[in-house]
Amino acid sequence: MKHIFKPVTILTLLFSGAVLFSCNSGSSTEQTTATTDTAPTPTAAPGAIAEITPSYADTLVEGKAVFTTTDDGKVNMELNLHIPSRANKEVAVHLHEHGDCGEMGNNAHGHWNPTNDTHGKWGSAHFHRGDIGNVTLDADGNGKFQMQTDLWAIGGDDSTKNILNRAVIVHGGVDDYVTQPTGNAGNRIGCAVIK
Repeated sequence: MKHIFKPVTILTLLFSGAVLFSCNSGSSTEQTTATTDTAPTPTAAPGAIAEITPSYADTLVEGKAVFTTTDDGKVNMELNLHIPSRANKEVAVHLHEHGDCGEMGNNAHGHWNPTNDTHGKWGSAHFHRGDIGNVTLDADGNGKFQMQTDLWAIGGDDSTKNILNRAVIVHGGVDDYVTQPTGNAGNRIGCAVIK
């Protein structure tokens, strides 16, 4: 009798252990699936971008303006340009009224000026909301420019601040900050729409 009892007891224990192991394995799979299904989806920070392309076939103009909203509600712009033909020079950059780069950038019309101010240097007594200024290019024609302001917004109902669907225009010359209403900045050699 003792010999029969031990093998049955051992078999019973082995069978019970196998059942418990398979049940636990199923629970782990269900928990993993539930965790995966309920994981939060990351949200992107408010922002916009403008991919600058040339207005003239014989003048290479590449660049990108990236606009982001800071924690305190300001708009930060980071601008990168590549214009080999203007190496070691400056070029003017402005925001223009309409987001239309047709007709070699002329469909963008004038500087964005929702407050009807006179043209000038950004931060001076008088300037347009689109008067960004001059960007210095290095020996390879590369230039970077960064600014931050509470006078712009990415979207919203305030048309005096909303920069979406405006054009970023790169001019072939420099802004003298005096000549009205353009700063005598020259041809529009590059353009992009802020989206």
